[in-house]
Amino acid sequence: MKNLNKNTKVIVGLSGGVDSSVTALLLLKQGYQVEALFMKNWEEDDKGRYCSAKQDLSDAQSITDKLSIKLHTINFSVDYWNDVFTHFLKEYKKGRTPNPDILCNKKIKFGTFLNHAISSLGADKIATGHYARIAKKNGTYQLKTGLDNNKDQSYFLHLLSQYQLSKSLFPLGETNKIDVRNIATENGFITAKKKDSTGICFIGKRKFTEFLATYLPKQQGNIVGEQGQFIKHHQGLAFYTIGQRKGLEIGGGFGKSGKPWFVADKCIERNELVVVQGDHTLLYYQTLNTSKPYWINTPPTLPLTCNAKIRYRQQSQSCMISQDNNKKLKIIFNKPQRAITPGQSIVFYDNETCLGGAIIEYR
Repeated sequence: MKNLNKNTKVIVGLSGGVDSSVTALLLLKQGYQVEALFMKNWEEDDKGRYCSAKQDLSDAQSITDKLSIKLHTINFSVDYWNDVFTHFLKEYKKGRTPNPDILCNKKIKFGTFLNHAISSLGADKIATGHYARIAKKNGTYQLKTGLDNNKDQSYFLHLLSQYQLSKSLFPLGETNKIDVRNIATENGFITAKKKDSTGICFIGKRKFTEFLATYLPKQQGNIVGEQGQFIKHHQGLAFYTIGQRKGLEIGGGFGKSGKPWFVADKCIERNELVVVQGDHTLLYYQTLNTSKPYWINTPPTLPLTCNAKIRYRQQSQSCMISQDNNKKLKIIFNKPQRAITPGQSIVFYDNETCLGGAIIEYR
């Protein structure tokens, strides 16, 4: 059978993790011309306690050596700072909670990396280890959920354009995490049992308040209960998010019920953090309003009944979308949703097709 992929050059974004490792292997088996690129997008600090770029690069080199493919390296740290991290800080300064991974995908992985792969490395397409799928229907590209519901990452990819989707491959969209690790083990990959990356995109997992405090000044204010009663001082609204439990350190004579405390709201004008105990009704809202949406394909006719997620790994929730005169959206869910968070993204779905999304402005 004629190999239709042999003339297609693909550059795999090789992170040094198991997913991108198996992505490279699967593409080779499918007959593509495969090369890899390791991106460094954050300059290490703290003597490398958090960023693992050196070890990740070593692991990536091990995989490319085993697969006998070329490994390119490049530093996109300036692009990441300018296009992603500065926006991240601006949002936190406003007391909102952004999702840098979504913007990172749009601007860096499928922006700067894609452009470099095509213009400088002669690629026809790029590939990543995301658990999602791409389909073509009536001449346009659709973003589909990954078949592994526990790993589906379409939520993080909802800002991709038609051009970006047309130039991308997601080989893992048709498989699941267990099989990916088994494939890595069978092929003797050093990444087979490597833990999945966590934390901020390209920055890694770290003590978040401590990290954020190096960039944002602390602005002490009051933590208050639902009736406005003073409880203690907070370090700054930027260091907390809606629904947060850990790190509040509320004890003493407060909380006679013994139930844990959660952040229910931020009052920006008064610099107050509102907290409640237990699974409180103030943690639940049935409506939210968004910024102008981004639609992957032709904008749907509104109002529209569909499913939506207000955070990654949340099970899709039924809702109705309507639009105001400024083309912003109002979302009404069938059931109240816990911890709706301004600054986060709401992403819309029609069954397994990702329609697009918007930034949550207020509840």
